Amino acid sequence: MSATDTSGSATGTPSRCGFVAIVGRPNVGKSTLMNRLIGQKVSITSRKPQTTRHRITGVQTRPGAQFVFVDTPGFQTRHGGVLNANLNRTVKATLAEVDAVVLVVEAGRFGPEDEQVLRLLPEDRPVVLAINKVDRVADIAALLPFAQAMAGRYRFTDIVPVSAQQGTRTATLLEVLLPHLPEAEPLFEDDDLTDRPSRFLVGELLREKVFRMTGDEVPYGTTVVIEKYEETPNMVRVHAAILVDKPAHKGMLIGRGGEHLKQIASVARADMEKLLGTKVFLEVWVKVRSGWADDAGALRQLGFE
Repeated sequence: MSATDTSGSATGTPSRCGFVAIVGRPNVGKSTLMNRLIGQKVSITSRKPQTTRHRITGVQTRPGAQFVFVDTPGFQTRHGGVLNANLNRTVKATLAEVDAVVLVVEAGRFGPEDEQVLRLLPEDRPVVLAINKVDRVADIAALLPFAQAMAGRYRFTDIVPVSAQQGTRTATLLEVLLPHLPEAEPLFEDDDLTDRPSRFLVGELLREKVFRMTGDEVPYGTTVVIEKYEETPNMVRVHAAILVDKPAHKGMLIGRGGEHLKQIASVARADMEKLLGTKVFLEVWVKVRSGWADDAGALRQLGFE
């Protein structure tokens, strides 16, 4: 490594590198926060809970430090089933492996679902509380009693009000996390943003559009499978299948004359081209696979941890 790399040798300070879990209840803004912290969209977002279904790693590298953020699914307490149990196991396993934790809560709101996540927090690792969505609070001074109440619930090492959407105080969050990273050499190259391959990321972008562009019922019974991914000098060819749990959902996704599916694919393709920096040829089918979300074997085949 050269004297100008991320090792910190140019300043004589030790290099730091560590894993930081981002946890919280569903739909509290964890994925938006991670995307903001690393400066690139690698974790999909929507207004619907359960958008994140996989453990996603995002890398932020700066001189002398490398933060490896782990975005986790929202811890599910309202709904059962094999898929939700799988997602909850992912959260618990991640908490056992990281060097530090960011618990994300919504400004002024702490309910039973948040309490469930609080009970999972490790006693032997630093935990920073990120109070998110402060841009929606009319009177910032009103956050002080909420922050004080949260401080009484757990021994947080720091409490940082942030807006993941606007980027407010996210730099401060990085600064308070820095001392909690262990002294270690970087695990990733300077320009790495995630350990997930492009094939996975384009599938997630398509699934995001299904969540954003369909009604409340349909997305939770769907997932995306990339059946073919080919890179050529001038184009990436993607053949994808949207799996649905019910035949009725297939019709809803396709729409009259296939128009709804065409809209979903068009918006997804534009995001894929932005991500990959090249033209994308995208073909999408909708297939019925009843019971996939409650079939442990099917979930393993579909890449769920």
